[in-house]
Amino acid sequence: MNAKAAAEKHAKPSAMQRVLDGIERAGNKVPHPALIFLALIVIVIVLSQILSWAGTSVTTEVAEPATVQVAPQYPQGTSVPGNDAPPAPAVPDFKIHHETITAESLLTGDGIRFIFTTAVQNFNDFGVVAVILVAMIGVGVAEEAGLIAALIRKMVKVAPKGLITFIIVLLGGISSVASDAGYLVLIPLGAAAFASLGRHPLAGIAAAYAGVSAAFFVNILITPADGIITEVTNETVALVAPDVHLNVTHNFFFSIAATLFCALVMTVITERLLEPRLGKYDPAEAPSDAPVDHQPTEEEMALESRGLRWSVYYLLVAVAIVSALTFIPGAPLRNPDTGEIFGSSPFMSSLLFIISMLFLAAGLGYGRGAKSLTGSTNVINAIVKTFNGLGGLIFLMLLIAQFIAYFNYTNISTLAATGLADLLERADIGALPLLIGFILLVFVIDLIMPGVIPKWAILAPIFVPLFYRLGIAPQTVIAAYRVGDGPANVITPLMVYLPFIVLVCQRYRKKAGIGTVVSMMLPYTGIVLVTWTLFYVAWYAIGIPWGPDAPVHR
Repeated sequence: MNAKAAAEKHAKPSAMQRVLDGIERAGNKVPHPALIFLALIVIVIVLSQILSWAGTSVTTEVAEPATVQVAPQYPQGTSVPGNDAPPAPAVPDFKIHHETITAESLLTGDGIRFIFTTAVQNFNDFGVVAVILVAMIGVGVAEEAGLIAALIRKMVKVAPKGLITFIIVLLGGISSVASDAGYLVLIPLGAAAFASLGRHPLAGIAAAYAGVSAAFFVNILITPADGIITEVTNETVALVAPDVHLNVTHNFFFSIAATLFCALVMTVITERLLEPRLGKYDPAEAPSDAPVDHQPTEEEMALESRGLRWSVYYLLVAVAIVSALTFIPGAPLRNPDTGEIFGSSPFMSSLLFIISMLFLAAGLGYGRGAKSLTGSTNVINAIVKTFNGLGGLIFLMLLIAQFIAYFNYTNISTLAATGLADLLERADIGALPLLIGFILLVFVIDLIMPGVIPKWAILAPIFVPLFYRLGIAPQTVIAAYRVGDGPANVITPLMVYLPFIVLVCQRYRKKAGIGTVVSMMLPYTGIVLVTWTLFYVAWYAIGIPWGPDAPVHR
């Protein structure tokens, strides 16, 4: 009886396992993001009719420039009007008036005409797709040529032993430029690097996984995701502030600092908490038939080193060209009127394109040196292969474009943002507690929807106008979104790479499973969420700009 009871007790799942099982069951019921947005479109259509029937409206104050009467004068003997008026003041006078905004139904004649006649234009005006395609030209070639993977291997190989954990975590953060390389290359490499130093390989897996995923949406580089989030934000902030336009550097300072800060925090977690808990690694834990990672031959290593040298040469040439087009007085990428470079200038407007071309140059150099991309046809095929992999994302963007357009047409976002803003102003909660609440909301949603872009496409039309009406700048909201988006990635059972990570763990511990991975990653989630939120609060309180021309307060 005692043996039977002990067996039943052993078989009974732990409380943590039951929680994880519950999250997995709930997540498995979440449909594909495309179906989610189709459902949201239907909800917006139905809700717009209900709100219209109910006569829902809000009255808000609107500031408009004062009207200036201009009367043309015709000098004697000519039919060409002259302009003798004094120049307009730098800051025009504004008049405040009240405007009533009502819900517009999509099921009226005008609404149905809008649905049918604007579908193509909505997608055409949605700049996100162009951003994706342009950004992925360079990154796709670099990844297809093998440059990203080679850089990761090289950095791990030459890293000092005392800094190996920090280097692996930091490389994980940087690898979010091309996320597949981070997951598929760095995580197995992290395990092998730790094992070669006599450290526990599972700690290497955890460090690499945390670096790639727990702070996924920050980087020391501008990434394609930055461009996509920026375009979605510009689409939504136009509802309340048509003159506000962000660029991809709106969070650049914060992103760099957060990448280094999170890497340091995750290094401490790995070395001070996880490794002591794992203890000394016993090779007997590994299965006898565990697969062995491919060891490059001398010829392959020589080609990889040659490819890296060539990538540097090509990159330096590309940087020299961009520098000549930017830093020489009167260069075309300077502002033609003021000569500035880092403010309102063609250089800043084309930054994502420039970064993509730098990746392209480095990828072409590596491909030629390592003989992984030979001939123009193979280069074009690499770009085409990258674009082929974007088909599902582009279809999702088509649906998101319609969702945002319908949301704007119905005025639902304006009604919700204005109503909530009035409520929150009366409650006098304060901006910072609201932003912390937003971080926690994003964190919870991330457990069942890990994707960066679909979450923001749902949240931005509501929260960007809402926070703007409360005096909170869009770049401040995006920075809060970055903090909430990452920490849950490493524990959600819905992470697409989780089965792969379990397989890598099983190379070193045959009994490893999802529970093994999640139990290792829980400290990263909790500690990174708390410390990163405090880091955000300190940044906000000090008032450091999030990026160039991106102040904390608007």
